[in-house]
Amino acid sequence: MSELRVDGGVLRYWVCGDGPPVLLTHGAGADHRMFTGQAAALAAAGYRAITWDMRGHGLSRPSATEFTAARAVADMSALLKHVDAERPVLVGQSLGGNLAQTFTKLHPDSVRALVIIGSAWNAGPLTSTDRRLLALASVVFRTIPFRAMRVLMVRSSATAAAAREDLERAFGSLSKREFVAAWAAAVESLSPDPEYRTPVPLCLIRGDQDRTGNIATSMPKWAVHEAVEEHVIANAGHVANQDDSSAVNAVILRFLEQLQAL
Repeated sequence: MSELRVDGGVLRYWVCGDGPPVLLTHGAGADHRMFTGQAAALAAAGYRAITWDMRGHGLSRPSATEFTAARAVADMSALLKHVDAERPVLVGQSLGGNLAQTFTKLHPDSVRALVIIGSAWNAGPLTSTDRRLLALASVVFRTIPFRAMRVLMVRSSATAAAAREDLERAFGSLSKREFVAAWAAAVESLSPDPEYRTPVPLCLIRGDQDRTGNIATSMPKWAVHEAVEEHVIANAGHVANQDDSSAVNAVILRFLEQLQAL
């Protein structure tokens, strides 16, 4: 484990392997351990896998500043510079995918490619139903007891027992305020832009049991919009990379192999 001091706290991060850099960013409430399977596979395949705990998560707690999408993207930029990761592949799950999209839009020349796992499409259209559900979720998250919220989120995020156990561990380390702030950052990242196209190679992955937000309906449209393949992992939920690590690893490694030929 290594450390990077930033405004408001310390970011803890881990580097595994040597080669082209791949930064893996976890979802809201989770931490770097959700990518244990991916980091090992990437390192074995000749890549430098960089995992980290975002501020207000895991071992990057406590944070003296509130978690926001803007701060998280700034932290991502600071970390990449700190570890000298030039033009990395960004892998993001859920909130991590939202942040990776934002970083890519802001710094397109600094990113080699983008891998999104179970994340909302930042630039995608939001229907009136989508907006109502987001508003309702905001009210629910702020009013129900945190333990009940954690149980709900764990059950709705994972299909595998080991994945559920890990999410319970990670979610249990946060306060309700920290969790709600992280969830709000994902909503903050949504900015419909029908003309926008991802400026780097894009890989989209979701579990076929993912019922989080509008991912199951929006990701297929995103794939069509970008003219890329959508990879749907059978019997996996929102955290497909934990529910079926082998299947997700195979998709990511195949995508990276194809990049080498470009």
